[in-house]
Amino acid sequence: MSIGRRDFIAGAALTTGAQLLATGRASAATSDTIRVAIIGLGGRGRDHMRDCAKIPGVKVAAFCDPDETRMAQRAAEFESLTGQKPALQQDLRHVLDNKDIDAVTIATCNHWHALAAIWACQAGKHVYVEKPVCHDFFSGAQMVAASRKYDRLVQGGTQRRSSGYVRRAVQALREGIIGDVYMARCVHYQKRDSLGFKDSEKPPTTLDWNLWLGPAPEQAFNRNLHPYNWHWFWDFGNGELGNNGIHYIDVARWGLNKGLPSKIYSTGGRFGYQDQGQTPNTQLVTCQFDDGTEMITEIRGRYTNDEGGLDSGPIFYGSKGYMITDSHTDGFKVYLGGSKTPEPELGKLDDVDRTGNEEISHFQNFFDAVRAGKRELLTAEINETYLSTAFCIFGNISYRLKRELRFDPNTSHFVNDREADEMLKEKYRASFAVPDEV
Repeated sequence: MSIGRRDFIAGAALTTGAQLLATGRASAATSDTIRVAIIGLGGRGRDHMRDCAKIPGVKVAAFCDPDETRMAQRAAEFESLTGQKPALQQDLRHVLDNKDIDAVTIATCNHWHALAAIWACQAGKHVYVEKPVCHDFFSGAQMVAASRKYDRLVQGGTQRRSSGYVRRAVQALREGIIGDVYMARCVHYQKRDSLGFKDSEKPPTTLDWNLWLGPAPEQAFNRNLHPYNWHWFWDFGNGELGNNGIHYIDVARWGLNKGLPSKIYSTGGRFGYQDQGQTPNTQLVTCQFDDGTEMITEIRGRYTNDEGGLDSGPIFYGSKGYMITDSHTDGFKVYLGGSKTPEPELGKLDDVDRTGNEEISHFQNFFDAVRAGKRELLTAEINETYLSTAFCIFGNISYRLKRELRFDPNTSHFVNDREADEMLKEKYRASFAVPDEV
């Protein structure tokens, strides 16, 4: 496999975040309305349509989903909300053929994210793609390559990068507020109940099952796959690690100012019940970088305690103290030395988070960058979210192989581990293959 894009992987990873902290967000230049299509109309797709509808100068022109029933429901909701009727299309290829569409937002199942983004770049569209931005490592590299080759702006859906609180926290880490940072921990505790077992059946007549499967292996429809529980099946999702853990992994990696790890080890299981799901509901992933710095991510999906009131977020540990997510304000608290009293509040940077809503701000940032034609304005430029997504992919490969992995960031391969290397690139169905050359 030829990834061959170390200029993105090694260079952009360590500079983009720092540059954004310094430059902030430029005002959008006057321009025509940006016409956007929303691809994937599940829960996140609904959020996309609502958030985009609130941004001046953006027109939601089209919806796309292989499930006609769900798409029609969202269209009715959108018309009630805005008075506008978007065009409806099951097949995203027809949407991408539409020259009047300037940009797309992608909220499909994970296994579609990278291919949809690549096709969109090839069609000349700018792209906002949900996290995790890819289902395997190879497709993510190809997505970054397509963004560069076709000069399209691609924003990853790790919206905390547009939060003024998070940006201030990263700035404080750079300034040495807790000294030399040697470890970050990410936690996400969310109880998930049994899926039970669903028999195979014919898909609904309004669902194009072939399109829904896309790059994934051919298999029968069952109601544990559509509309939501696909997250917990290896062919379609990345488990809770990729579903929610990615948000905190991304902030932790940004705060640590690191690229890809050199060691990865994951353990866990699907505890508390037996069901049809495949991904772990409890998982611990330990990643180590070449200099010994560590990032530890813990997913708990059953009954659990919290971490002093924290059930989701990153924690940073340094030579002078630690910084922990404030679950009540979305900010961060800093404790120095052995003190149990936090330092004065860090506050937030307002240059991006102008709406007070990080998700809307993240879309606003994307459309502002598109208008200005400046990739450097993106707060979650695609290479950044791709690098963070890689931690989820590596963690799941280690979990499935039940052993520690060693990775060489310079070659983008595991060290002397052919079996793990083969899992970096999936076997795609012919009509939906991620191209070797974009």
